[in-house]
Amino acid sequence: MRAIRDRLRLVYGIPQAEPHGCPIAELILTVLSQSTNDRNRDVAYLALRERFPTWEEVRDAPVGELEEAIRPGGISKVKSARIKSILQAISDNGEPLSLDWLAGRRVPEAQAYLTSLPGVGRKTAACVLLFAFGMHDVPVDTHLSRVGTRLGMFRPGAPFLELHDVMLDITPRGEELELHLNMLRHGRRTCYARRPNCPGCALQRMCPKVGVAP
Repeated sequence: MRAIRDRLRLVYGIPQAEPHGCPIAELILTVLSQSTNDRNRDVAYLALRERFPTWEEVRDAPVGELEEAIRPGGISKVKSARIKSILQAISDNGEPLSLDWLAGRRVPEAQAYLTSLPGVGRKTAACVLLFAFGMHDVPVDTHLSRVGTRLGMFRPGAPFLELHDVMLDITPRGEELELHLNMLRHGRRTCYARRPNCPGCALQRMCPKVGVAP
């Protein structure tokens, strides 16, 4: 992992980002990012917050109004219902609509709580824990899965739950954000799903899949 980290640094640098401490915002952003690009996700998020300035207003709004607000992000019917269900679950039993308390919990406990929310899986939970709190967790999406599998980090055909566990085990503490973002960039810019640019790949000499798109 350190060799991969060092070579990716030469191409993409060291990402400069600090945990922003807004876990609900990160959670909703991640839901909105599903099956769309970053631009559409951001447009949908900004439209949602402009129409409903507080998370309580989002939670209490009719699903149809949420769907209308986030339509630029795609599959808005599914996402609007999911967002409402998640916010209702967080504030169930009269609890405040907040996830700030997760900052004081251990990663497995925080993971377990987040994945108990409607429609929240390990990737979404990892995004919240990493980007909002800077915890030791690494989101694995299709790009990381593809890059890691080709490099021999993951068992071919392994389910995403296993990929998350493996990635967490092999990632040095404090380097979660860097490895996630740089492997993501590598998957988008070089290690394409089809016709990967193996001749231009900084990881070529350590990759057993050079020139082969599995």
